[in-house]
Amino acid sequence: MEGVEYAPGLNKAYTSDSGDNKIGVVDLSQMKVVKTLPTEAKPDGSAYARPFHKVYVSDERGKAEAVVDASTDTIVKTLHFASETGMPQYDPAARKVYVNLQDQNLFAVIDPVTDAVVGRYPVGRCRGNHGMTLDPEHRRAFLVCEGNDLMTVFDLDKHQPIAFLSIPSGGDGVKFDPGLKRIYVACYGGAISVIQQDDPDHYRKLEDFPVQKKVHSLAVDVNTHRVYAPEQEEAGRPVSRMLIFDAVK
Repeated sequence: MEGVEYAPGLNKAYTSDSGDNKIGVVDLSQMKVVKTLPTEAKPDGSAYARPFHKVYVSDERGKAEAVVDASTDTIVKTLHFASETGMPQYDPAARKVYVNLQDQNLFAVIDPVTDAVVGRYPVGRCRGNHGMTLDPEHRRAFLVCEGNDLMTVFDLDKHQPIAFLSIPSGGDGVKFDPGLKRIYVACYGGAISVIQQDDPDHYRKLEDFPVQKKVHSLAVDVNTHRVYAPEQEEAGRPVSRMLIFDAVK
């Protein structure tokens, strides 16, 4: 499984089952999979556009974006691209869905009213833009560039990158804590990169915190400011455990 997306208000979650090329629908009241949806190759990141009751799932290897109607749990549209698709995100301020077109180094905009692509914008020096998270209040997207180990700050109004910061190798998952104004990037090479937003236009690296290799996803609790990251190996041996970090303020 590559990802999971919670649908608030529906008591459901949607899993990206890359090995089976399916999207799983999980009924949280029963805690079981109640339906699977065949999709393109390697479903990966996903995003829930709550006002539209739609889940957007990037079929990375299939170069597609599946649109799931969360009311009926059916795929109502599949968008095809000339690129592998990275992490999508829903912007509640602009009411748009964004997806990384990582082979083309483009940032695409989808209108969830029509599920049509309404814009494609270059991401500058960023190569292989895969991971993404948003600061919708300040109109910023944070993109993880797998191809050249950068985190790019993208202006959502001007549709252009405004800052590039070096990160360790293997950057993948990225999360933003709006309370502390910090960006966390999980890097497959063995680090969590911590970047401070001084203001929407200025950013600085705080540290690259060492962790085991292959830590590539994380979550942030915006109330406690704790960071959660699953580990899958220790010194090359398989493990299954959760790291929990308290933020240093």
